Amino acid sequence: MTQNTQYQPQYERSDTSKRNLFLTAGTILVIIAIIIVALNEIFIATTENKVYETVLTPESTELRNLRANETKVLNSYKLLDESQEILQIPIDRAMQLMAESRTSSLRR
Repeated sequence: MTQNTQYQPQYERSDTSKRNLFLTAGTILVIIAIIIVALNEIFIATTENKVYETVLTPESTELRNLRANETKVLNSYKLLDESQEILQIPIDRAMQLMAESRTSSLRR
């Protein structure tokens, strides 16, 4: 049983169509462009939402009260210890006194 088989190479007998190649490449490029634009829009929307949440939302009542109390403490006189005669003075006045004492010590 002799079989006479000759090797026949298997290959495409014609090239792919240039038209199909360019259509496929163009379609892929359009899809990539659409994805880039969509991701950019998502990024912008997320960023704007985050900015609104952290910066532009109105202050809570609790935070407003806390800041009012801090301002009151920083800008008021108060007797802290009567026996040692320790006073609390407003921060602006304390900075002014510190600057005056520094300049007077530099003059000496």
